[in-house]
Amino acid sequence: MEKLRAKVARWPYGVLSVLAAVSSFGAYTSMYAFRKAFAAGTFAGLQYFHIDYKVWLVIAQIIGYTMSKFYGIKFISELKPNQRAKNILLLIGIAWAALLLFAIIPAPYNIVFLFINGFPLGLIWGLVFGYLEGRKSTEFMAAVLSISLIFASGFVKTIARILMSSFHVNEFNMPFITGALFVIPLVLFVFVLELMPPPTAEDMKLRTKRLPMNADERKRFLHRFLPGIILTLIIYVLLTIMRDVRDNFEVEIWNSLGIKDNTIYTKIDSIISVAVLIAMSLLILVRQNLRAFSLIHLVIIGGCILIGIGTILFAFGLIGPMVWMTLAGLGLYMGYVPYNAVFFERLLASFHYKGNVGFLIYVADSMGYLGSVSVLLVKELGQPAISWGDFFKNSVLVVAVVGGICATLSLIYFLRSARKKDIEPTEHQFNILPV
Repeated sequence: MEKLRAKVARWPYGVLSVLAAVSSFGAYTSMYAFRKAFAAGTFAGLQYFHIDYKVWLVIAQIIGYTMSKFYGIKFISELKPNQRAKNILLLIGIAWAALLLFAIIPAPYNIVFLFINGFPLGLIWGLVFGYLEGRKSTEFMAAVLSISLIFASGFVKTIARILMSSFHVNEFNMPFITGALFVIPLVLFVFVLELMPPPTAEDMKLRTKRLPMNADERKRFLHRFLPGIILTLIIYVLLTIMRDVRDNFEVEIWNSLGIKDNTIYTKIDSIISVAVLIAMSLLILVRQNLRAFSLIHLVIIGGCILIGIGTILFAFGLIGPMVWMTLAGLGLYMGYVPYNAVFFERLLASFHYKGNVGFLIYVADSMGYLGSVSVLLVKELGQPAISWGDFFKNSVLVVAVVGGICATLSLIYFLRSARKKDIEPTEHQFNILPV
């Protein structure tokens, strides 16, 4: 492996960046087949304790996913690079085995296996992103990886729905079989990621060296940027909740809008994927880290505005459901994707911190998914009569208003923080280079 990696390291930097981007996209898309295929089913007619069986499945998986995010704060931040590949394959293997048991064990006893499925999968993003961070082309690679968050969900649901409608696979076997289709692609993509050489000297000069962070270093970082981190968490929790509702109950939302098309998920998410990819990739042109960090804030604010405008126009009947779902989805991902891809990358680079992005992403994710499972429980136990379509439409307006305000305050805080005399940026620290 070392000899092969040394040969690959001699390839042009641009070729390596594209290869890493495509492989990370493929690896994470493959993971989604083990995580989200079950959401393509409706499991109609099944209820336990007056709560839909599918809701129990979603809650069980999200609880496992949430717990893994808290564990990931330590696990991902301290992980050594040579441990990534084996952990990716081991963790996804455990999740796949849980889907097999989900298919074999009858309901409702199989609900626990969605919890077991969710826990290991919650660690995959940090492992995959570790191959990309701290490089001068991180924005491009992270943008490609991040569209898997949009594309993979619809793509996997389309495949799962086709398995059920065309091949007559039942809803309980469908998640395991969908995962089986992606085992070989997953192994190939992870193998290619393992061939990627470590960041170059130029990468480390531009983006700072990325190192594991112990408990004391993590605590000092959070204390240093606490106001900005709190504002970030508020926005991210709201975005995660609505993105998760859209992801898990997209079939039900589209049904409530009167649209029942098995290919609609891929069509809409492909449009959103391309738009977000272009927006995120353009940030690679901005070499001055603080300027890029500010632009990322503006993208998030723009996403919140888009959600609000689209939802208001739909409420007044000025646009149809297809346009509204496209605008709402685009706005959500314009806010959500930067936090998973480039927001923390540019934060570390702007303030010249030698840490790693995985730690910050998992702090945000742990809070985000905790909020998501809490809302699911409150909605189902407190207001079960509200349809997922109405719930989504009403809730995205809250995201638009609160998210937009918090993102604006976050931008002000970090800009003022960068101007303080005790951390006055030097030309080396902020890499002030022509854009």
